[in-house]
Amino acid sequence: MKHTIQIPNYRFLIPGLIFLFLSNAAFAQNDPYMGIIPAPVSVTKAKGEFKLTPETIILVDTPDNKAVKFFNNYLKKAGYVNTVIDMGQVDRKKYSLKNTITLSLNFKGEMPLEGYHLQISENQVILEGRGAGMFYGIQTLIQLLHGSNAGYGSIPCAVIKDHPRFPYRGMHLDVARHFFDVDFVKKYLDLMAMYKLNNFHWHLTDDQGWRIEIKKYPKLTEVGAMRAQTKIGRAAGPDSMLYDGTPYGGFYTQEQIADVIHYAEDRYINIVPEIEMPGHSLAAIAAYPELSCDPEKGYKVGENWGVSQDVLCPTDETFKMLDGILLEVMELFPGKYIHIGGDECPKIAWKKSDFCRRLISEQSLNDENGLQSYFVGRIEKYVNSQGRSIIGWDEILEGGLAPNATVMSWRGEGGGIAAAQLGHDVIMTPGSGGLYLDHAQSKSPQEPLSIGGNAPLSKTYAYEPVPAVLNTEQQKHVIGVQANVWTEYIATPEKAEYMALPRMMAVSEVGWTPPANKDYTNFSQQRLPNHLGKLDAAGFDFRVPIAYGAEDTTISGGNFKVELVSPVAGAKIYYTLDGYAPRETDLEYKSPLTLTIPEHQTMHLKTITITPSGKRSIVSDIKMEN
Repeated sequence: MKHTIQIPNYRFLIPGLIFLFLSNAAFAQNDPYMGIIPAPVSVTKAKGEFKLTPETIILVDTPDNKAVKFFNNYLKKAGYVNTVIDMGQVDRKKYSLKNTITLSLNFKGEMPLEGYHLQISENQVILEGRGAGMFYGIQTLIQLLHGSNAGYGSIPCAVIKDHPRFPYRGMHLDVARHFFDVDFVKKYLDLMAMYKLNNFHWHLTDDQGWRIEIKKYPKLTEVGAMRAQTKIGRAAGPDSMLYDGTPYGGFYTQEQIADVIHYAEDRYINIVPEIEMPGHSLAAIAAYPELSCDPEKGYKVGENWGVSQDVLCPTDETFKMLDGILLEVMELFPGKYIHIGGDECPKIAWKKSDFCRRLISEQSLNDENGLQSYFVGRIEKYVNSQGRSIIGWDEILEGGLAPNATVMSWRGEGGGIAAAQLGHDVIMTPGSGGLYLDHAQSKSPQEPLSIGGNAPLSKTYAYEPVPAVLNTEQQKHVIGVQANVWTEYIATPEKAEYMALPRMMAVSEVGWTPPANKDYTNFSQQRLPNHLGKLDAAGFDFRVPIAYGAEDTTISGGNFKVELVSPVAGAKIYYTLDGYAPRETDLEYKSPLTLTIPEHQTMHLKTITITPSGKRSIVSDIKMEN
């Protein structure tokens, strides 16, 4: 009996590899979305292509717009030398039809918020969009553009109408457990911008480090930004004394933060700073012990992972200091939201505190959960007084939700559902939904050390942010989705990229694309390979998927035909049949394999994918037995 292991036979071609983009031509013929990630709302493909030459004129009606400047800078870096002309300074009719790209922010008619309209014909390209919409249209245009360093390129003809499903499309980065410098943060923002993600949740403080300069309270960084050592590995266990013995730290000056904010604004990304309270605050307490309920106790910046029992004490002195901290934070960050944490706050220190027991009685609170609500409510009142709003993890529901808070639901969807039913805005980010990108990307023991869990690309892609249990009005309170990168076990920029990619692209499609347009096979097999090829050429790290058709499995029979397809444009697939893990010194897969297994025998087909830059997939294993 013959078994055929087969998926569609797409070919991945790389003409004239350059730093910024590869050809999409191999995908456009069969892919309804022309290789674009996230998939647009509407695509009408047409025959032909627009040829970008050095003579192509870029016509703009708003030359100083930051999206227009971004496109102009992009073209220059990619080797194009096209002239940009202000339409208000020339006779527009002269350039309206022939060999022009028109970027218009001052067009007639309505456009959905953050939406754009892109028309590509053989004679001209017209992109219309306002604000962020223009920027996102430019990202689509860049994805469609393919060419060479000689300054010539082409864009396939089509009409694209597009806008996001949710207003909040977020990525998170924990810089407290491990610190990432400004250059990496900007690189992270570049990735977000490429895939139309618009909110960067910057987790700046935790038990293991305080990473933002506060001029009024300098010891927060003088003491709180440095831990004496770091626990080694998850397998060491909670009681192990295995540490690296190396001081570890770092923080951002306010000047550096201002620089990152400006960089993000140029990419239409809002930054949501997080200052953790009342739990996850050991680094702050180590710097200022008077923030605790027991100032005489000795404290040091956290060296273990997990949850510290030492939390902020809700005294007037604590709130005065927090107000001062938050004021400096709000003076730096211009966005609407300030994230105040609120998660995983043990109540042991409060239960032992005479002050806390008196405060619970004086404020007629039920218990320590009510005291947490009192804490969050008091902070919210101050933040609101400065014209801002708070976001908190779903534990801020405990004891009663603060009046105007937005809830970030991470412990499943229950907190988000409850908040939406109470009329509060919700951002869905449940670890159970594949949105915790510190979780492993497969069940294979070959995956690098992670916090645990399993969040393969397919799980992340399949997440639906709007729970069916909510009615129509309640569903409107689900304003978006976010994926989180916690870094207890992510110590390097390379590993951060590995864990974020390619799942970040799946998150972008969850947040942007209408559910009816989502198709995992199309996403993973037709569009993703070319994007991964582009990232490989540009020097990004990412998890290389195993070859399509090579997924671990056991099958029975005597005769097999195996067809494999590379998951990364330009990558090669190597295989063995002798039970050993394949390397680039082994046989290269170039055409379908026909394999015959004698009766009562077993054969293992093992494969590895290796990209042009040398990145490797894990080894897959197809067990064939007869």
